[in-house]
Amino acid sequence: MPLNRRTFLESSVAVGAGAALTTGVAAAPAQAHGRHPRPAKRYSFTVMGTTDLHGNVFNWDYFTDKEFDDKAHNDVGLAKISTLVDQVRKAKGRRNTLLIDAGDTIQGTQLSYYYAKVDPITARRGPVHPMAQAMNAIGYDAAALGNHEFNYGIPVLRKFEEQCDFPLLGANALDAKTLRPAFPPYSMHRLRTPHGRDVKVAILGLTNPGIAIWDKANVSGKMVFPGLEEQAAKWVPKLRSMGADVVVVSAHSGSSGTSSYGDQLPHIENAAGLVAEQVPGIDAILVGHAHTEIPEYRVKNKETGKDVVLSEPLKWGQRLTLFDFELVWQKGRWVVEKVGAQVLNSNAVEEDPEIVGLLSDEHKKVVAYVNQIIGTSTATMATADAPWKDEPIIDLINHVQVETVKTALAGGEYAALPVLSQASCFSRTAAIPAGQVTIRDAAGLYVFENTLEARLLTGAQIKDYLEFSARYYVQTPAGAPVDTAKLTNADGTPDYNYDAVYGVTYEIDIAKPAGSRIVNLSFGGKPVDPAAQFVLAVNNYRASGGGAFPHVANAKQLWANSDEIRNTIIQWVKAKGSVDPGQFASVDWKLTRDGVPVF
Repeated sequence: MPLNRRTFLESSVAVGAGAALTTGVAAAPAQAHGRHPRPAKRYSFTVMGTTDLHGNVFNWDYFTDKEFDDKAHNDVGLAKISTLVDQVRKAKGRRNTLLIDAGDTIQGTQLSYYYAKVDPITARRGPVHPMAQAMNAIGYDAAALGNHEFNYGIPVLRKFEEQCDFPLLGANALDAKTLRPAFPPYSMHRLRTPHGRDVKVAILGLTNPGIAIWDKANVSGKMVFPGLEEQAAKWVPKLRSMGADVVVVSAHSGSSGTSSYGDQLPHIENAAGLVAEQVPGIDAILVGHAHTEIPEYRVKNKETGKDVVLSEPLKWGQRLTLFDFELVWQKGRWVVEKVGAQVLNSNAVEEDPEIVGLLSDEHKKVVAYVNQIIGTSTATMATADAPWKDEPIIDLINHVQVETVKTALAGGEYAALPVLSQASCFSRTAAIPAGQVTIRDAAGLYVFENTLEARLLTGAQIKDYLEFSARYYVQTPAGAPVDTAKLTNADGTPDYNYDAVYGVTYEIDIAKPAGSRIVNLSFGGKPVDPAAQFVLAVNNYRASGGGAFPHVANAKQLWANSDEIRNTIIQWVKAKGSVDPGQFASVDWKLTRDGVPVF
């Protein structure tokens, strides 16, 4: 199926609006004592937005097999969003609203995994993806591509695109050979006013350049992903010349202007704010990717001096953004007079019974799948303390990865080299219970669809890698109290960008500044030789530059696997039958201050 098989969409959504549902004012008749100026023609409408849904339809956590909850008592899922959308449509008038999304739709829960891998939508006469079913039923008008759309490969993404009743937009997702957009760059929507002339609303979709790194195996030689600013500067003037009265950008890109991949790409990862600042002609930007809540953020465009309104509705269907537009008719055209943004919290409403009924069978299938018993464990293991202690549950991930890589390299040129492994605490609530272990228990350790690689590094490079990882801790002087709630995530570093390395022993002196914290790095009881060679078992996200860890992206690849690490863990547990931490767990690293352990 050719990558650019679809023509660019200019789907005119012709919608009528009754006078009672608008703020339009009819022209006043001439008065006997002279003519009064006619009131300006006005029209108001709302663009609703979601982002980073990550396969969440229901307010359900498939890894814990119970209703989703967190410390802030957020709820998740499209079933909740559907209720909010219905409320907004009733209040504003269905024909005065649009609904869009900013990407990362088909990866993230066991529901979305099941229909990509277990009962795949790509199979002959296969199912319709639950996210497509739900979004079609709710009535989305357009969605931008997220980077996680590419995790399962282009065929799965194309099948999902085919199943959606709305366009998937990506102005900066280009065919590698023709450099033409591989997906529709934009969609155009008409809102009918009571004043004779429709309002044309253009939705421009932009995705994340990091796809070229993070999903290199799936997109290399097939697609390229230039910067958001460059492509917005190309398309916004075109949309205006086509008669767009309002331009809204749906961007799978955060607002901070930062990149997790350092200088590996010339394109900024979180560029939404830069787009607003640099590209004239944009009225609002729906922000995604960063999983943050931004009700309203205004950025002044350098060229025009006008404010561009940005909003990011958190993640997973926890919030719904509302962009409220007020337009006035001036000099023969509609002009945006005012834009405001806010977010609604999905925990304030019940799930839409229509969506629940639509997908209850799919939900039940996945619940049954994740509760399959695959083995037993001799002890309970949990990640609650893993961000600051060497915990057996993280050792389990690393042990499985080391065994897998050793088996893959056996008999080859590098078989004699020591194998180290990296792993992160992806969830602070993951656990392996004592007794029966299910698929969901094992899968909960690895919530991302990462695959496993083996890279060749030196002892000096391993030290650099660990120093970079140790930036995660807030510098805490010796003698000062240690509060674990404030110890980690220094400079906004997420848990998934802190790696513990298995196979060597070391201390992290948190009293020292970042960059000089690794102490007593040893292998086999001896200090690590800077020139010694090691094999590092590493996930594809890290190996491709995710998190900007030093050396690994340019290190020699010795082996790579196409199966997800979570599946490798599941299969390992199945093969062993029993998980015994005594066979693989050890305290290889610890936090210290001046040689004194913190814990």
